[in-house]
Amino acid sequence: MDILTSIRAQIDAVRLTLYAVTVTAVRRPDTPLLLMLHWHGFRRDEAAGPAPARRCAVPGSAVQLNPRWRALEEVEGAMLDAAWQLGAWDLERSVRRGCNDVGASAREAHECRQAFGDNPLAPGSEAHLVAEAPDRDVLMQLAARCGYVRWLFRPVRAGLWRAIADDDTLDAEGGRMPPCPVPPRALGEPQRAPLAYRLGRVTRIVLP
Repeated sequence: MDILTSIRAQIDAVRLTLYAVTVTAVRRPDTPLLLMLHWHGFRRDEAAGPAPARRCAVPGSAVQLNPRWRALEEVEGAMLDAAWQLGAWDLERSVRRGCNDVGASAREAHECRQAFGDNPLAPGSEAHLVAEAPDRDVLMQLAARCGYVRWLFRPVRAGLWRAIADDDTLDAEGGRMPPCPVPPRALGEPQRAPLAYRLGRVTRIVLP
């Protein structure tokens, strides 16, 4: 599975600095994946009309990916590879139960909507997102029943973090050569705390 190529295509098309990258998958084989890229940038708020220029955040990008997969470890391996080559310090994996389960909290429902690019604070509004994901709503409803997994990393290469990255594994461009040496781990039961794969390393002695 190749997720990195889709991320690079979005970077080349949008030409802005990345803040973070997420991929969300429903816990059901062969369902589409939702790739979201969160940009660091601002644009003029056209809704302000002739009023003094006001800046608002650039919308994120949501892209539906349709690879064939049978195990979520396949998706995780592709995300580890993307995070590794784009110089991320770590990759976070969050395993969540369906928010329609008995006893699920309002916070869990809120997080599920966010994972699929919905804005709970402005239902029906798409101002925060430019989406090329026709099945996003269906996937969100399915995740509410079956649960979902979300992966997140913050890239150094083409990302906001390049100026402050302190990582001895990075090359001059802020990336790393493949293959990623960190293998995916088996998924367990849903949990509240995310699992973090450490990818970066500092081998020097850092003095205060």
